[in-house]
Amino acid sequence: MTDILCRQNGYQSELETLVTAHVEGGFTTQASPFYPQGGGQPGDRGQVTWAGGAATIANTIKGPNGEAQLHLLAEDAQLPPIGAKVTLTLDWSRRHRLMRVHTALHLLCRVVGAGVTGGQIGEEKGRLDFDLADSPDKTELEAALNALIAEDHPVSAEVIDEAILDAQPELVRTMSVQPPRGTGTLRMVRIGTPEASIDYQPCGGTHVASTAEIGVITIGKIEKKGKANRRINLHLAG
Repeated sequence: MTDILCRQNGYQSELETLVTAHVEGGFTTQASPFYPQGGGQPGDRGQVTWAGGAATIANTIKGPNGEAQLHLLAEDAQLPPIGAKVTLTLDWSRRHRLMRVHTALHLLCRVVGAGVTGGQIGEEKGRLDFDLADSPDKTELEAALNALIAEDHPVSAEVIDEAILDAQPELVRTMSVQPPRGTGTLRMVRIGTPEASIDYQPCGGTHVASTAEIGVITIGKIEKKGKANRRINLHLAG
């Protein structure tokens, strides 16, 4: 099992750890600050260095057993030896942009207020598909989203008993995909405070610490993807 540190601290960009195994063109470690691809968020990239070697980490995914995290290298790249002490260094600029987009999409959930049928997170833009028959006004949507961002709400994560979702199923905003169950607990991300929540939903991804860190957002295309499905695209302005 890999200790995935970004679940507790999304701002850690470097870590010294030990290689535990070689798996399918990559390697696993005891711990990692890298995020494994999932939930619409791409896996992290970066560098691994060790005594006598270095390589580029091209992607990070969940390992075949669902517990170990696999750092994938470019084809034919040299793998660090099993048991070696390595330094993992995140491509922080890319990760931070993904964090900004991901947090902005949570705010979009609040502003739109409809069930989510799909989504994708990118480095400069993201999108969510909503269960909507009509398209919202683009100008009003952009103004409401940027107003929430500028209010500088705190963003935090906490772990709750998964049985709470049985009593409060409305906490799950995604209609087609349910959060993973079976461990007894769930990670929740909150924008705002417990007394004044802006958004509160299950999420395993990485986020900025406050909404002002997102910066200005522009709304791109609002696309009709079905009778009751509207795709809303948003972009980082800088």
